[in-house]
Amino acid sequence: MTRKTGILADGAIRALFAAGRLKSEAALDVDQVQPASLDLRLGSKAYRVRASFMPGPGHLVADKLTRLKLHEIDLADGAVLETGCVYIVPLMESLDLPTDMSASANPKSSTGRLDIFTRVMTDRAQEFDKIPAGYNGPLYLEISPRTFPIVVRRGSRLSQIRFRIGHALLNDADLLSLHDNETLVASEAPNVSNGGIAVSIDLKGTGPDGLIGYRGKHHTAVIDVDAKSAHDVLDFWEPLYSRGRAELILDPDEFYILVSREAVHVPPLYAAEMTPYDTLVGEFRVHYAGFFDPGFGHADAGGAGAKAVLEVRSHEVPFILEHAQIVGRLVYEHMLERPQGLYGTGLGSNYQAQGLKLSKHFRLP
Repeated sequence: MTRKTGILADGAIRALFAAGRLKSEAALDVDQVQPASLDLRLGSKAYRVRASFMPGPGHLVADKLTRLKLHEIDLADGAVLETGCVYIVPLMESLDLPTDMSASANPKSSTGRLDIFTRVMTDRAQEFDKIPAGYNGPLYLEISPRTFPIVVRRGSRLSQIRFRIGHALLNDADLLSLHDNETLVASEAPNVSNGGIAVSIDLKGTGPDGLIGYRGKHHTAVIDVDAKSAHDVLDFWEPLYSRGRAELILDPDEFYILVSREAVHVPPLYAAEMTPYDTLVGEFRVHYAGFFDPGFGHADAGGAGAKAVLEVRSHEVPFILEHAQIVGRLVYEHMLERPQGLYGTGLGSNYQAQGLKLSKHFRLP
């Protein structure tokens, strides 16, 4: 049975293209449509700008680019985007949404794990990553590499977009009921509040050495965002080990890859998202890339025991994380219908059944 409110599944996203509600400069990539989202592709030009900006009511992004751009970069054959700089890239996809349909964007998992800060902008926008119902116009991506310089090109996919009709978020009672039936996080006593179910940190470590995570190195070589298993882990990351204390001091503005204590499960009729920042649990940001597609951690899709990999950055002051401390919350939304394909089932999903895992770009030594 199809719901009247919820997140659009893969078949409905393809139908948007067929109906002209979604447009692109080129045919879709084979794996561009995900179970509950669409990957967005970079266009042929990038613009280095003086600073991030918000278009605001009555203003087009293109008009502000004319005033704020420092130089134009051709992405046809690939180009390096430097750390600490801000770039605006027109995307290949554009929208003509129905009046009852809105959308939201988020970095892809691999983007977040490389500490690439991205936000989608629309014309006349007053919020990043939020596309209002009925929006008709182009999409732009703000890109700011934080830790590693990167190589991107036309067609690179750093961000993703979800489409929804109406309000589909589960409330606390719905979450508890769904957890009782489907086990959303591997916890006997789930912490549910404000529409989210808590996820805590694992600092006891895995493997014989007690590996708990990685800290990004500075002054590295560039990372090609389209190249899998092309870079040696130790050239870019410092492994971190537990040393028996089950705690970790986060240094301000350092970037860490850590993992959740609980396995996470997203049933096929639901989509989830990690809330990126919660001052109630500490002055740090967790998980830049927040979308969890239907089927993540689902046993029938090969994902039993999948952990949430967490991109963590402390703000302003050093902060001590302790094992089992709550670091974020997952919010769940209804799907309009079951996707034709689930995360991990022949879709080239890189992080199904994952534990502590860096992005697809790295190979172990």
